[in-house]
Amino acid sequence: MAEQDITQIVVRGNRIGIVGLKAAAEAMAGPWAGKGDDEIQAELLRRLSEANYIPRKLTEDYGRALLREYRKILGMPVEEAEETPGGLEIRILGPGCARCDLMTREVMGALSEMGVAAGVDHVTDIREIVKYRVMGSPALVINGRVVSVGQVPDRAKIKKWIAEADTKGTGQP
Repeated sequence: MAEQDITQIVVRGNRIGIVGLKAAAEAMAGPWAGKGDDEIQAELLRRLSEANYIPRKLTEDYGRALLREYRKILGMPVEEAEETPGGLEIRILGPGCARCDLMTREVMGALSEMGVAAGVDHVTDIREIVKYRVMGSPALVINGRVVSVGQVPDRAKIKKWIAEADTKGTGQP
């Protein structure tokens, strides 16, 4: 799958980057044309949960959002999301090294344990990273605030930062 195959979906007011949705939609277009929405949702969740973090508590919400984007990708009629993005936005800044990958896993693990939905992006483009004025990697940015640079903090600390940033409770189920 292409590295650029990331589609933004809205789940409970949070903009979430999903890897592989366009490829999955195109692969399913013909064989799944006559299937019902529930079957398509289940298949999208099955295919995409391998490469994407989908909290169990929010599976139904993700299913609806994935189906909505699936329909958009295939040019089918779609109801727009009622929610507007405004929840947690988390970015891991770094070149894609082992420590960056570990940071991503720790963040996703913390979100999963907390049952919080958030947009999680791993930013590898140096021009984008420079905008944050960080001098080390990996760096962790939550809602635009740099909270860690040059190390992978333990999961408890990541959870604390997420809880502090989720003041509106928008990520809670």
